[in-house]
Amino acid sequence: MTGKMFHAADCAAIACAGALVLLDTFVFTQKYETAAVRETQTETVSVSEPEVTASSYEDENISVSVGTYRYMDTDIHVADVQVSDISYLYSVLADNTYGKNVTDETSEMAQENDAVLAVNGDYYGARSSGYVIRNGVLYREKAASSAQEDLVIDADGSFSIITEGSVTAQELLDAGALQVYSFGPGLIENGEIIVGAEDEVGKAMASNPRTAICEIEPLHYLLVVSDGRTDESEGLSLYELASFLETLDVKTAYNLDGGGSSTMVFMGEVVNYPTTSGNRMSERSVSDAVCIGY
Repeated sequence: MTGKMFHAADCAAIACAGALVLLDTFVFTQKYETAAVRETQTETVSVSEPEVTASSYEDENISVSVGTYRYMDTDIHVADVQVSDISYLYSVLADNTYGKNVTDETSEMAQENDAVLAVNGDYYGARSSGYVIRNGVLYREKAASSAQEDLVIDADGSFSIITEGSVTAQELLDAGALQVYSFGPGLIENGEIIVGAEDEVGKAMASNPRTAICEIEPLHYLLVVSDGRTDESEGLSLYELASFLETLDVKTAYNLDGGGSSTMVFMGEVVNYPTTSGNRMSERSVSDAVCIGY
């Protein structure tokens, strides 16, 4: 009887410990530091009234055109973006805070930061490793693994894909990196697909909502969000997403957080159909977003 009691106590302790790990990973909030003030050019640049339609925005410095494609039984929302300076592509953190499980909806972050366009980022706050550089500030330099593929956006607006085992976060910062996103994998490099048909993010399903950020050339980008997990849109595998992006002649393409996180916001309106449970629309709160604006 005593042995059985000890066994039950051990099981309860293990279950409790497991629950605490899950809570610490996905629920408990830890705020580490307030995000650094982003340098902007708004004080030195005079901007006239932009031309805005339901699917486009244009002024002297920013041009955005949003369209929807149909591919593999899936709606894919593509924002074609051209900027006069890389400062108009920037990152924002939920609650303007770097931390763990500090989250907000992409649409709220876009509104709070006057973004013309925004998509969800890499959800760095759900993980304890993987490089984090945002707007030229190094927040996390612990590597996820030597094979982890990151996207680097440099001060000239060019994209590159690196592995965390090949360079340190500090070296990237010293070389002029403005943004480093650690999710992946890379989809296209030098115009060629670099992801395989069997590659997937963790244990995710093959067909999912997806978010990608792409370079056509420095200062000319595509931000891409596909729907999925609904009757209207099946979703895409990583290889299917890369194959679609290849048709748009992108030079570099990188996979950001997807699934229920995938969200595109244009002029304050959610463009896609975010969902975590079938046909029920539900915008997930995430830790960061990629924005176009001032």
